[in-house]
Amino acid sequence: MNDEIKKTPGHLSLDDIRNGCIVLAGEENKEEQKLCMIKEEFRNGIDNIKNTTPSVTFYGSARIKEDHPVYQVVKNLAYRISKELNYAVITGGGPGVMEAANHGSHDAGGRSLGLTISLPHEQHTNPYVTDEIPFEFFFARQVSMSYATEVCIFCPGGFGTFYELFEILTNMQTGKIGSVPIILYGSEFWNPLDKVIKEILLEKYQTVSDNDRSLYTIMDDDDAILEIVKNSKIRSGNDSLK
Repeated sequence: MNDEIKKTPGHLSLDDIRNGCIVLAGEENKEEQKLCMIKEEFRNGIDNIKNTTPSVTFYGSARIKEDHPVYQVVKNLAYRISKELNYAVITGGGPGVMEAANHGSHDAGGRSLGLTISLPHEQHTNPYVTDEIPFEFFFARQVSMSYATEVCIFCPGGFGTFYELFEILTNMQTGKIGSVPIILYGSEFWNPLDKVIKEILLEKYQTVSDNDRSLYTIMDDDDAILEIVKNSKIRSGNDSLK
């Protein structure tokens, strides 16, 4: 199957960006090279993603195997989003939950994007990505993943998933990005986190407000999620930067 899937790279590869920045900054100026690479990664990511609309971005663990129930439900949800609503699906392009979402979208004949990251382990581009945009820096990748997406769906995951979730929630809480539906998919996984936020952060220490809990919704119902996606506001990059 892998040979049948055509991968469309981003406008620039990581080597393109790196080599161009070496030329611009000079062979010995490592600091300027790095600053140049960060700038060009943002430019490359946003240039590639800004016309991908409407879209839904999936987040979740790279460690979920194909025979895991989470993989199957994510695959089915992504399939329906692409097939029934004709939305593109965006992920980090790796294995696990990311692969499940790309797999479902690919099977539906949809556009299946992978914003991949260079890591020492876990990360390889899954075979269901139709458009790949490569990144070296997490923060450039994260901005690009949420830049113009209509809905963010967070599935069970580890530190990386929580990092991505709380960064988006913080940016929404502080008004740095416009409002976007944040769905926490899977109540068994997410209800304990919601309990910690309510009982510890809100009630015991008052480090968040009650309104902050309205920034996300915990859901299991695929039909209800499709309704949210269908009725979501079509966004542009300007909605993501305030």
